[in-house]
Amino acid sequence: MEVDKYISRRFDIQDEVAIDLVVLEAIPFAYPGSATEVVYETDEFTCVCPWTGLPDFASLTVRYVPNCQLVELKSLKYYLTSFRNVGILQEHAVNRILRDLVSLLEPVSITVEADFKERGGLRTRVTASYLPHTT
Repeated sequence: MEVDKYISRRFDIQDEVAIDLVVLEAIPFAYPGSATEVVYETDEFTCVCPWTGLPDFASLTVRYVPNCQLVELKSLKYYLTSFRNVGILQEHAVNRILRDLVSLLEPVSITVEADFKERGGLRTRVTASYLPHTT
């Protein structure tokens, strides 16, 4: 029987506690109620598979209508970079980003979408959205 030489090969994988939420910073938005749409895009989002430690690469888009705050861009870059060695499922990464930005910004609406590069013959596109309930 052939021995699987890859079974013991792993890369260092960080837990979700390594995601640098503290670095995220909000700045005032001077035009609340203006229905302004803000879009941030990067082709450099990375995280790793929680089982193998192999990298997952994605194009990431954050699209939101701000209420009273914007995310400060340098803080967003550092926050997203902190996912680099975190072992997290692709679907969970997108929802984690959404949750953290909703908590920080309390936007009118927000959508986070990641288009992950193909692995094993499958491409993954994950979209998560927040629209607050109105009563």
